[in-house]
Amino acid sequence: MKLNFLGAAREVTGSCFLVEGLNLRFLVDCGMVQGGRAAAARNRESFPFDPASIDFVLLTHAHIDHSGLLPKLTRAGFKGAIYTTPATVDLLGVMLPDSAHIQESDAKRSAKRSRGEDALPPLYTLQDARECLQQVRGIEYDREFAPRVGVRARFRDAGHILGSAIIEVWVTEHGYPTKLVFSGDLGQPGRPILRDPTPIEDADILVIESTYGNRQHKDFSATEEEMIGIVEKTLFERGGNVIVPAFAVGRTQEVLYHLHRLTSEGRLRQPRVFVDSPMATEATRITREHLELFDEQAKRLAGWHARGENLPYLHFTESADESMALNQIRSGAIIISASGMCDAGRIRHHLRHNLPRKECSVLFSGFQAQGTLGRQLVDGAARVRIFGDDIPVRAAIHSVDGLSAHADQPALMAWARGFKQAPEQTFVVHGEPSAAQAFAELLQQQLDWQVSVPEHGQVVPWPDFLAHLPENASPDSAEHTSRSARVTRRRP
Repeated sequence: MKLNFLGAAREVTGSCFLVEGLNLRFLVDCGMVQGGRAAAARNRESFPFDPASIDFVLLTHAHIDHSGLLPKLTRAGFKGAIYTTPATVDLLGVMLPDSAHIQESDAKRSAKRSRGEDALPPLYTLQDARECLQQVRGIEYDREFAPRVGVRARFRDAGHILGSAIIEVWVTEHGYPTKLVFSGDLGQPGRPILRDPTPIEDADILVIESTYGNRQHKDFSATEEEMIGIVEKTLFERGGNVIVPAFAVGRTQEVLYHLHRLTSEGRLRQPRVFVDSPMATEATRITREHLELFDEQAKRLAGWHARGENLPYLHFTESADESMALNQIRSGAIIISASGMCDAGRIRHHLRHNLPRKECSVLFSGFQAQGTLGRQLVDGAARVRIFGDDIPVRAAIHSVDGLSAHADQPALMAWARGFKQAPEQTFVVHGEPSAAQAFAELLQQQLDWQVSVPEHGQVVPWPDFLAHLPENASPDSAEHTSRSARVTRRRP
C-alpha cells in the first residue's frame, strides 16, 4: 500500500490524498489550492494520476479547499462514486455550482483583458459541476459501508462545519486490514452550534490536520467581549461599518449565531446586519434543515429565531443591485460577505469602499492562507490592490481567532490523546510549515508517537504487514480490528 500526499502538505489548502493498494486506488478529498496566482496555476496542472483509474473518492467536507477540484476530476474521466455525509451533499449542491460560476466569470474577465489572446478557459463549467454532483452519494455518520470489495469506511462527526467528517478506512489485503484515519478539519470542542469532534480509539496510519498546531485560541468569553467591543466601538462610537469576510459555510452561520444571542441577552445594541452572499444565504437555509446535527444550545437559539425573539435587523441580499447599494451605507452596518480569505466574491467590493475609512473595521473570523488578500490585511499591509486599484488601509483590522472553526493546539492534542494506543505512523498535514512542525514535535514529545511532516508530492509506502503479524494471527479474527490494535508497535 502507498499513501500519496498530493495537497495540504506543508500548506493549509488543496487537500488531496491518494491511497494505492492491490488493484485499488482512491482519493480522500480533491480540493482547490487557495492563495494568489501561484495557487491558480497549480489548480490548472494535470492530476499526477489518471482520473479514470480512481475507484472512488471519500470527502471530508464541503469547503472548496477540500472539494473544489471534484468537477475537474470528473471532467477528466473519473467515473466512480464520491462518498460524503448527507449534509455535505446538500452543501455541495450550492458550493460547486458557485465555484463554477466564479471560474466562468474569471475566464470572461481574462478574455476581455487579453482581448482573446492567450485567454485561459474556465477551470470547469457549471455543466461540469452539475455532472459531478450526479456522482455524489450521502452516507450517514457512524454507518459502516463498503465503497468496493476489500474496503470498509465510516464517517464520524468532526465538528468543523455542517456535515464535516473524520474518515475511518479499513483496507484489507491478503486477508488482513490496515486502518487509516483522516482527521479532515477538526472543530474546536465546547463551541456552539455543532457537536464536538468524535474521539477515535485506534489507527495504523493517522493523517491529522494542524492549521492551528502552534497556537491557542482565546478563552471564548474573552472572544465574545472582543467581538462586542469591535461592534460597539465601530458602529456606535466611530460611526462606521464592520466588514466581516466570512466563509459562506460555517463562519457566516456562526457569526449570525453570536450576533443573535448577544443581542437576545442584551449584551449588544441591536445592529443592522446584512448577509451579502447568495451562497451564504443558501448555506444558512441548509444549516437550518439539519438541526439534528446541532448541539442543544444551538437548537434552543433556533427556537428563539423561529419565534422572532429579540432579533437584530437582518437582511439577506439577493441581487447584484442590492449588493452595490450596501456600499452607499456609511455607518451602523455589519456586512458579512464571502469569500472568507477575500480572494473572490462580493467582499472585495465592500473592502474597496470601506478600507480607506478610519472609522470602519474589518473583522476576520477564520484562518487566512499565505498569498491571499485576507492574509495581507491581517499581516498589516498599509495598501492593497483590489480590482487593479491601489487601496489605502485605514480601517482597523481585527483577527478574532476564537471564532475559528478549527481546533487549536490544546484541542488537537486532546483529540490525539483519545487514541488508546499510538498509531504506527502519524502524518501531520493541513498546516503551514511552522504550525505543522510545532504540532508534530509536540506529538512526539508528549505522546511518544512516530510522526512526520510530509512534503508535497511525497509517496509513503506502507510495509507489507504480513511480515509483522503474529504467527498465530488469522484473517478471520483480524477482519474488524486494525493492525495497531493487534500487533505490538515497533519502534525504529
